[in-house]
Amino acid sequence: MNETRYDVLIIGAGAAGLNAARLLAQAGRRVAVLEARDRVGGRIWTLSQTTNNSSHKLPVELGAEFIHGLPAETWALVSEANLSTYELSGSSLWFSGSGLKSGSEQRGNAERVIEEMTQWVSAQPRLEDLSFAAYMKRISVDSASAQAATNYVEGFNAADQQRISVASLAQQQRAEDAICADRLFRVEAGYSAIPEFLTQQCLRAGGELFLDAEVKKLAWKRGDISVETTLHGGIRSFRAARAVITVPLGVLQNDGIEFDPRPVEILRHASRLAMGAVMRLGLVFERKLWSEPLSFLFAPSELPSTWWTPMPHEAPALTAWAGGPKAEALLRLAADGNADPLLQQCLFSLAKCLGRPLEEMNRALSSWHFHDWHSDPFARGAYSYVPAGALDAPGKMQRPVEETLYFAGEHTDTSGHWGTVHAALATGKSAALSILRSAAAHG
Repeated sequence: MNETRYDVLIIGAGAAGLNAARLLAQAGRRVAVLEARDRVGGRIWTLSQTTNNSSHKLPVELGAEFIHGLPAETWALVSEANLSTYELSGSSLWFSGSGLKSGSEQRGNAERVIEEMTQWVSAQPRLEDLSFAAYMKRISVDSASAQAATNYVEGFNAADQQRISVASLAQQQRAEDAICADRLFRVEAGYSAIPEFLTQQCLRAGGELFLDAEVKKLAWKRGDISVETTLHGGIRSFRAARAVITVPLGVLQNDGIEFDPRPVEILRHASRLAMGAVMRLGLVFERKLWSEPLSFLFAPSELPSTWWTPMPHEAPALTAWAGGPKAEALLRLAADGNADPLLQQCLFSLAKCLGRPLEEMNRALSSWHFHDWHSDPFARGAYSYVPAGALDAPGKMQRPVEETLYFAGEHTDTSGHWGTVHAALATGKSAALSILRSAAAHG
C-alpha cells in the first residue's frame, strides 16, 4: 500500500482548511490537503453562466455569496489576490400579499427587536440564555415586529427560533456592528476566486492537494495520525504528526468520519450545536421582469420569502432564498432528487410578488441552478448556529486534542461570526498558528 508521511494533514478544502494549509506550507511544514469533492471551496461554489443578452460571464453562486461588511480576514485575501469587488446597491421591496411597497418598515421592525434583545441580554445579572422563541414570549412586542424579527432570525441564521440562543444572537449583533456587516459586497469573478487563490498559495509553498480523497476513518494516537482514502481507483494511506479537521459540523454530527479512538469531548460539544437548513435557487431570465432598480425583495407570507438580484449589475437574474423551517419545507419538494417541483414553487411565488403570469415566468426562464446542501453527504446542512445554552461549545471545539487533532471551521468560531466565510478563514488561521506554536515548544 502506498503511504506518504507529512507534518500535517488537512481534512477538507473549504475556506478554513485551505487557509490553514497555505499558512502551514508557507511556514515550511509538509502539508497534504485531503478533499472528498472533485473541487476546492467546500460550501463556496461558483458557476459561470452566460446570459442571453450579454457575453459577460455571470457568476452564479450555489453556496456562500456575500462578503458581510469589512472583515479583516477576507479583505486581506481580496487585496493580496488583487480581486475586484463591488458593493450592493438598489432598492428593497416588501410584498405585503397584495402588492409591493418599501421594505424599510419591515427591516426597521426587525432591527428594533434585535437591538432590544441585545440590550436585554447585556442587562441580565447573570448570563441567562433563552431560545429566541422563549424570549419573544417573555417580552411585549406588537405582532408585526415579532413576525419581522422571527423572519430575520430564521432567514439570516438558517435557524429554528425554538432553538437558537439569544446570547449568541446578541454576540453576533455586536460582532456584526464592529465590521459594518450591514454593508454587502460581492467578488466580481465569483466567491470561488478566494479558495482558488488559497489553493495556489498552498501549492506554490510546497503543499499538496488531493481531490476525490474522502476520509472515512482517521486512526490516531498522540503525535501519529493515519488515514486511508480511495484515490485513483486504489487505496492511498497518509500519515502525519497532526491533523486539522475542517469538515462541516453536519458531517461530524452524522459520523461522516470514523475516529479511532473517538475525541469524545470534541464530538460532545459538536452535538450541542446545530446545523441550519437553507434553500437557495438561482434563476437566470432572458430579460428583466422587474422595473425597479431592485436589490432585495422580501415576501414574508410566501415560500420562498427572500429574493435578491445582482444589483448594481443589470443581469436578469434572481436568487430565491429561505432559511430554517421554511427552507426545510421547501427542500422537501426536492427530497426525491427531482427539483422541478421546487422550481415551480419558486416561480409561482415570484410571479405572485411581481404581479406577472406564471406562464410568462416559465417562458422567460433561461436557466436555473440549485444544490441541496442539506442532503449533500459532505455538508449535511448550510451552516451552523448556537442553540440556547451552548455558547461555550464553539470555543471548546477549538481546543487541540493531545496536540494532535485540531478542529476548525465556522462552527468553531468564538467571535460571533458563525456561518460566515471570514469565520472559517479565521479559525483555519488559528489552528495553523496553534500547530506552529506547539511544534516550536517541542523543538
